[in-house]
Amino acid sequence: MTRLPNDPRAFAEQVCAILSRIKPDLDVELASPGELIVDGRRLDLDNLHRLVVTDADRGVEIVEQYLDHLFDEQTFAVNTMPWEAARTRIMPRVQPESIFNHLSRDLVAHIPFVNDTVIVFVIDLPNMTVSVTTEQMARWGVNEEELEAVARANLDQYAPTLEFRTVEAEDGGKAILLVMQDGYDASRILLSDLFETLAPEFGGDFYVATPSRDMFLALGADSENFLERIAERVEHDFDRLPYPITDRLFYVTRDGIAGTVRKAA
Repeated sequence: MTRLPNDPRAFAEQVCAILSRIKPDLDVELASPGELIVDGRRLDLDNLHRLVVTDADRGVEIVEQYLDHLFDEQTFAVNTMPWEAARTRIMPRVQPESIFNHLSRDLVAHIPFVNDTVIVFVIDLPNMTVSVTTEQMARWGVNEEELEAVARANLDQYAPTLEFRTVEAEDGGKAILLVMQDGYDASRILLSDLFETLAPEFGGDFYVATPSRDMFLALGADSENFLERIAERVEHDFDRLPYPITDRLFYVTRDGIAGTVRKAA
């Protein structure tokens, strides 16, 4: 019985080695904790990791079966998927600019965002998400602006009812945590009705922290001590959590979203 490591980076390293062994024709490399680059495409390992956790004693067997099925069928389907089939599955993800340390900007469909981040686009499938390439975008005959509009509309409809938790500090600070845990928590910074939904809770403009892919924390702007404490925690979470995005806060207003520097908090 072989158990795979639970740590996201160590797990990804083992999956990378297994995939290279069973599919030697694929170009595989580790991109970040929990993500591989396979033939130029980002492969999110979150779903696979959850499968292994449920039956840890069969870890290697589960990974081998998963990858063998994945790259025999779904990868080919994604590569040849027509626009009509893909457009309802395209979702936005906020990623740090540092992803281009591993990927060519010219190959990945993306648009710039604030706080040294970019918005990339993924095709959301039952067992994986695969990044949209510029080659696919050209084949579909769409540009980045059209892709963004479709992705944001899909995000709005992905989970119409959101689950929030509210935390209030003794010094008057207030935070609202999004707890969907569906891989798109941080992406909810891009919701079309974000300001209208949360501004009444804070009496106007507010901040949002997304230290990692699975974290979204909205903060009121009226308690400096509370903001300072949260900003320090965000920096800590950014350093320790898988799928890091940014340790800076987003400033959300009726007119749009602005980036911040550490002092702005």
